[in-house]
Amino acid sequence: QAQLVESGGGLVQPGGSLRLSCTASGRTLRIYNMAWYRQAPGKQRELVAYIARAGSTNYADSARGRFTISRDNAKNTVYLQMDSLKPEDTAVYFCNGGGNINTEGPLWGQGTQVTVSS
Repeated sequence: QAQLVESGGGLVQPGGSLRLSCTASGRTLRIYNMAWYRQAPGKQRELVAYIARAGSTNYADSARGRFTISRDNAKNTVYLQMDSLKPEDTAVYFCNGGGNINTEGPLWGQGTQVTVSS
């Protein structure tokens, strides 16, 4: 059973935008470092964006300048705003919690599909 729940994926045209959300019931996300990972078919899972408990952020080179990770502790939600989407952004996106910039945490969502295609 997934501890986190993602939403907001879908089909979008190149150049479009999507906002992914990650939340949890019965668990307070503000105490965790949080991250978004993605996995494309035939490829390894990769870190996309990371936000520490204190709010500092890091991005993969492929995401920097186009994606923004943020957190709203009052709503117990972490977001990934994705702009200027490209076909190569197509993947299943996963929310992850409890790790650090170099290590995946133990909390995972079920994933949400993002497809960028015309």
